Amino acid sequence: MAIFDLVMAERSKLQKFTEFTQALLPHETGYLLSIQHFDDKVKLAILQRIDHNCRHRQAFVPYDETVDKRKYSNLKRWIRERLQAIDVDADYERLLQAERAIETDQIRPETEEQLLERLRAATPQDYHFVKCYQVAQLYRHYLLIRMRYAEHRAVAAFLDRYQAAYTRAQAVRERLHQATQDIVCHYANPNAQSIQWEAELAQLFHDETLDGWNRYMALVRLTFIYYNYRHLEPLREKYAALDRLLLQGQYYSRRLLINYYGNRLLLHVQLKEYDEAEYYGYLSIRTKTADYLHYVNNLCAVLLRRKKYDEALSVMKAALPESRITHSFHNKIGFIALYLRCLTRMGRLSAAEQYADACLRAYRREIFEHRWHAFFSAYLEALILQRHYKRTLHLIKRYRLLERDQAYSAKSAYLPTIPLLYAFAARAEGLLNDQDLEHAIRHAQNLCADQPEKAVQITSLLQDLREHLAI
Repeated sequence: MAIFDLVMAERSKLQKFTEFTQALLPHETGYLLSIQHFDDKVKLAILQRIDHNCRHRQAFVPYDETVDKRKYSNLKRWIRERLQAIDVDADYERLLQAERAIETDQIRPETEEQLLERLRAATPQDYHFVKCYQVAQLYRHYLLIRMRYAEHRAVAAFLDRYQAAYTRAQAVRERLHQATQDIVCHYANPNAQSIQWEAELAQLFHDETLDGWNRYMALVRLTFIYYNYRHLEPLREKYAALDRLLLQGQYYSRRLLINYYGNRLLLHVQLKEYDEAEYYGYLSIRTKTADYLHYVNNLCAVLLRRKKYDEALSVMKAALPESRITHSFHNKIGFIALYLRCLTRMGRLSAAEQYADACLRAYRREIFEHRWHAFFSAYLEALILQRHYKRTLHLIKRYRLLERDQAYSAKSAYLPTIPLLYAFAARAEGLLNDQDLEHAIRHAQNLCADQPEKAVQITSLLQDLREHLAI
């Protein structure tokens, strides 16, 4: 029994190591391989296997249980230390802690040593250079009033040396804010313009003398512009440049990496590269961040498009607890609509109807404030596929969905699903004839004729409803 317990304990330790490595991201393992200088070939082999397993989850290779477990423990510690050392979010948190300690006269000697070391190593290219400079400004006052002249001289020299860089970084932040105003206005109003910012933002992103935060935020705004104008190839080039920076360990944090993977999914969807979109989608949900449900929604939309209903349902079930507690009703209602679509595609029509009824009772106001069109498109389809035509028409009339749809039709993302679903239900109840239904189908197809992605979605809906075409 004692030997059995020892074997189980060793397996448990290796299982924990496996779970630790499964949470790692490809850019993390790629960076670690680029900086390692192991003389120990066994450690290097383990790290290479970690990288393989991280990139090929479906071809997982178990770790060798005959290897000394201390090597796994030491490697795990080495990985954590190396990633922590370049984590820009951890750096920001340390700067905030130092700032609070200075403000409240509670800074400890060890914190001061860490701060002084941070200032000695700082450059204007650091991701959080601006915050570092601001903490140094505060620290200078703290030191001077206490007549700590040596430390004050060192901090003052840092501030003098980088004053021009700080002033420029602050000016760039203001320019980014001005650009954001035009970009958001264009996003809400297609008649507005934001392309005038493209050249300046691209220059900022590629400017290697600038701090990382400004460069990254310039790329975020460029992303909006390129999507607004559907200029996808320039965006591919920008993300390829960011990819190289991330592999070098620059601008690293798990949050930023997950955000990058989520953005890559959206880019590959626009480019109709669905294998790549799915790959990055799964990476984007490997760690739960504040935007986890948003990334789940995007991944599941890709899986549904690819008819991978089992996989989509599995991902959604795992995210159900998050969907219940999120404060973002935009993400919550989007999740509900996708979950309904998935249940419908799986043939679980009654379950879809019950779930939709419960959500409508619980979140009626929020549904009409956020993504009502997606919710009712999924809900009404589940009803029609069960031949619940009277219920369908009742909901359309009660909530004035055709009138709402008419107002919504000006949106760029509009799909004429609700009028189409109404036409099927109304024909089944004798309110429309065959010609009316055929006219509604042709009208929906014509609306999407010059937009291939929308045409595919309408065709898919018609295929799902094909058994009703003979009504």
